[in-house]
Amino acid sequence: MRLKRTLIAAVVSLAVLCGSGAAAAGAAVSDEQVAITGPLPGTTAWHRDHALDRSLPDPQSAEPADTAAFFASLSDAQQEQLAQRYPLVVGNLDGAPVQLRYRANRIALQQAVADPRTSAALAGEYRALLRPGRQILAFDPRSRGQVAEVFGDLTAAQRISVLVPGSDVDATHYEDTQQPPRAAAGMAQSLYAQEQADSPGTRTAVIAWADYTTPVGLGADAATSRLAEAAVPRLDHLLAGLRATTHPLTAPSLFCHSYGSVVCGLAAPGIRRSHGVTDMVVFGSPGMGVPDAAKLGDGVRLWATRNGSDWISNVPYLEVEGLGHGADPTSAGFGSRVVSAAGAHGHTGYLYPGTDSLRSFADIALGRYSDVVCATGDPSCDRGL
Repeated sequence: MRLKRTLIAAVVSLAVLCGSGAAAAGAAVSDEQVAITGPLPGTTAWHRDHALDRSLPDPQSAEPADTAAFFASLSDAQQEQLAQRYPLVVGNLDGAPVQLRYRANRIALQQAVADPRTSAALAGEYRALLRPGRQILAFDPRSRGQVAEVFGDLTAAQRISVLVPGSDVDATHYEDTQQPPRAAAGMAQSLYAQEQADSPGTRTAVIAWADYTTPVGLGADAATSRLAEAAVPRLDHLLAGLRATTHPLTAPSLFCHSYGSVVCGLAAPGIRRSHGVTDMVVFGSPGMGVPDAAKLGDGVRLWATRNGSDWISNVPYLEVEGLGHGADPTSAGFGSRVVSAAGAHGHTGYLYPGTDSLRSFADIALGRYSDVVCATGDPSCDRGL
């Protein structure tokens, strides 16, 4: 335990000492978070409901393909009845029709706003998510609040991207109205806008997937993979749900920021090549929990980038006694295709308009690999593609 405390202190100190510190100075050591993974409110009643003269799919264990087949067997009226009666269940049920999930989550958000137990801060965020045109694919009001939002037409998309954010992301820190590309919602929206600008004839969609319990500050949660491990089944289920309800030309691309790259690294071995090679892009990564890209499996094509002013570079790239996340994905020999981050600044600056990173991220999402701007240390990052 003494070694673990020493390592945590070292990680925190380094983060605080470097420049912007990602608000580390104000939240250097935090309380451990309880991962929200159990059944959603309404699940017990859902299991007992036999109004359709059949069992409803188990939200915890049903395969999304089976869930999709179940909903396809229902009439529109029956689907709407389930969404009205169990909005939190249907709104988070991978494999359920996408548009039905959007409608169910609007109901769940309205109920959360009206709930006297909802704090004023959360109620304000939920009202923002209820603005016309927003497409909420998942919503969980428990604890700090979790959300996934879609930009673009998910059901018609030829190319789908999933943005997996890092620490300190929850319902109250999902958006940044002053500098949108710093937060999960703005990152996803910026990527979507760049894709549309670069290839207006390609139907694309981007999911901001803030649907897992993230670390708060730079305490033990940020230094270990515990919360990432809890997130992996949720990410796996999302991807399985996309396979059941969408039909892109290629497997969805994953864009993994900061601690989100730990989630993606742990999820990677479960991504099967039979579903198509998945482009995985990690940026501002503290490590992925593996010694090199080969350990991610053959279903993943790994890209990585980090800008020179990102404080994460001062965090030790190591793993000792379960602390730390291993090697630097941008380092020589790791096996990543390293992308230029010219124009990006700080830990959250990678998706600002005009940056090499944003342009290259869009090119990767679109499959336009020859247009990717490689880092000077990896001038042929598009080799073999």
